[in-house]
Amino acid sequence: MWSAECEPTQEWIPLDPIPLEGSVTAMLQGDHVALDQLFEVLSSAFAVQLWGAASGDPEQEVDLRLGTKG
Repeated sequence: MWSAECEPTQEWIPLDPIPLEGSVTAMLQGDHVALDQLFEVLSSAFAVQLWGAASGDPEQEVDLRLGTKG
């Protein structure tokens, strides 16, 4: 398990798919705006499947599976 804290930024958004050797699962927690921005960036680089979500005020938790875009 890896844990990271991320700050949203507009500096760099990948434009091309990024290959993975296998699928990767990710559990993301944070405010709604930050998670929406992160989901948008991940979706531009990977095939993203939403596996589950729980919402509260002011935070949200999202479970994703990332794969190589086809």
